[in-house]
Formats: sequence, C-alpha cells, structure tokens
Amino acid sequence: MISILELRHIIECGFLPLSCICTSNPDGSLMIKVFEPSSDHVELLVTGVKTENLTSSRAIADLISELHGEMRVMKTKYASGMGVQGSWQ
Repeated sequence: MISILELRHIIECGFLPLSCICTSNPDGSLMIKVFEPSSDHVELLVTGVKTENLTSSRAIADLISELHGEMRVMKTKYASGMGVQGSWQ
C-alpha cells in the first residue's frame, strides 16, 4: 500500500507546472486544489476523493488523468459562458 504522504506527493506532481495542494481529511479522503501559481487562480477543487482504490500507479494515473479532463471541460464551459462546478469520487 502507498502511504498517504507518498500518494499526495504523486498527485501534486501530476499537475505540474500548475501548483497543486493535496490534503487528507479526517475520514481518509483527499481534497485536491489545483491553481495557477502566478495568480493563485483556482483551476480545480475537488473534495472527498476516496483513497481506498488508489493502491497502484495505474489507479493514481487514472485519477490524475480524469481530473485533467475535468479541468479541460470546465475551461471549455467557462469559455462558453456556462460556469460549472465539479466533484470527483
């Protein structure tokens, strides 16, 4: 099993060159905040990400890929004037 500290580090590195802060909640879930480092503009904020299935590099990569996809969708909707909020579990 991957430690929560290592898991957080892997997720945070998965969003470079953007900044990412990944924190663990008391219930064991994660909160992931991705933002532009120069402006602090939040690109993505998800809460309640369950960690029990994040036990392999493939599962972690799939999560990061899905979150990148969410960011692309939100940028597209925002650009077209259809604001959106997302949550991933």
